[in-house]
Amino acid sequence: MACGGDEEDPFPADDCLFAETFSLDSVFHLMGEELRINQVFGADLGVAAPVWEAALHLCRYLEDESVELRGRRIIELGAGTGLVGILAARLGAEVTLTDLPLALPQLQANVSANTPSDGWPSVPPTVLPLSWGRDHLNFPSDWDLVLCADIIYLPETYPLLVETLAHLCRNGAEVYLSSKMRKEHRTPSFYEEFLPSRFNVELVCHDDKQNNNVYRASLQ
Repeated sequence: MACGGDEEDPFPADDCLFAETFSLDSVFHLMGEELRINQVFGADLGVAAPVWEAALHLCRYLEDESVELRGRRIIELGAGTGLVGILAARLGAEVTLTDLPLALPQLQANVSANTPSDGWPSVPPTVLPLSWGRDHLNFPSDWDLVLCADIIYLPETYPLLVETLAHLCRNGAEVYLSSKMRKEHRTPSFYEEFLPSRFNVELVCHDDKQNNNVYRASLQ
């Protein structure tokens, strides 16, 4: 999810993380698939530019636990480079990738770059803008899975994210969230206070070395 902007905007667009604009092409081998992901540093993308370790943790967890993706309707929030959602689509899921408008060109470019030579096994991933708590009602509630990787870092957005998740999960979707547990961003409080206010939350994987947790959640 991209972040920066004026003080009243909970979704800032530029954290000034990168003074110059440059791109990096990386190859990832996950769940038997080879993904080529372009990361555009600078260009006001801020935290939407890189592939974060939490995204890789989520992919590995889904593989280790044999979470069924084929044929399922999946939406990813704060998709950034699109690694997680693109992988799910390559494995046969019907995927919608969402982020703030500024991040969508990078996201769409990565979708195009990872189109299988024989076509997508289900349908091509859809890329759409979604600002939590603002336009989530434009989206349906009939998902099977909601995927989130390293999007818990701005405390002012936590209530908006819970509101959005509650709408998306109204018909029974499960949520998988992978997070670097940054105390300075009050990430633990999201899972201990905000999310449990509406969801049943279970810690399903902890990586002590990376300080990364994966949670599974379902609407109460």
